[in-house]
Amino acid sequence: MSNSGIDTQTIVAGLAVSLVDGVLSVTIDRPESLNSLTPPMLEGMADVMERAGGDPRVKVVRLGGAGRGFSSGGAITLADFWGSGSAMTYVEACNRAVRAIAAMPHPVVAVVQGPAAGCGVSLALACDLVLASENAFFTLAYTNIGLMPDGGASATVAAAVGRIRAMRMALLAEQVPAVEALACGLVSAVYPAADFQAEVDKVIERLLAGPPIAFAKTKEAINAATLELEPAFARELQGQALLLQASDFVEGASAFRQRRTPTFTGS
Repeated sequence: MSNSGIDTQTIVAGLAVSLVDGVLSVTIDRPESLNSLTPPMLEGMADVMERAGGDPRVKVVRLGGAGRGFSSGGAITLADFWGSGSAMTYVEACNRAVRAIAAMPHPVVAVVQGPAAGCGVSLALACDLVLASENAFFTLAYTNIGLMPDGGASATVAAAVGRIRAMRMALLAEQVPAVEALACGLVSAVYPAADFQAEVDKVIERLLAGPPIAFAKTKEAINAATLELEPAFARELQGQALLLQASDFVEGASAFRQRRTPTFTGS
């Protein structure tokens, strides 16, 4: 990839990129795992987003997932988490991608046709418009395995829905269906599944016809007034590093793999 713009070839395995008529499409392309994310994929996404900000060919960015879902979150096994440092590498890569999306001067549209979990929620909520199919749902399931939300979700979710609703999502790890997500302010719009892609195209066409500089200044002002990502990243990194060393994480991850209810001990 050159420093002057975006290479529209695949950046890394599991990530597809195209640029057509001003629309940069970034697609998480691992449908066999519901678009689970790896550190190289997140670093590749960050590279694309960072370069897109200065590419005059880009007017709008479309972030989506292949197949039936947006993203199931991290593609990290218990072995990866335990003792290898991969977990923190993953969190830092997710932070970089979220940071790049939020800093993008062009409008970024999240296209969520199905499940969004973990870092998938973080990526979606870093976007400016979150368009959801009626089949979509959102979940922060970290506490089910003894961890906490990361990728800036402690800031972006709370900014979208408020403290009380964010606490419910994070502590109870509930799935929030698309219609409920719209009612509480988590998404921008919800459309019937049969009409979803056509409605997304309409929104993108409106953005393409809009004033780029006004969009950039509007984004900058609203993000400055509502988001404090860097302090959130720092708190999440510190907390997650501690939790990854705890027995509760080992129990939670083991229970998840064995499809049983975990028994947490607070240690």
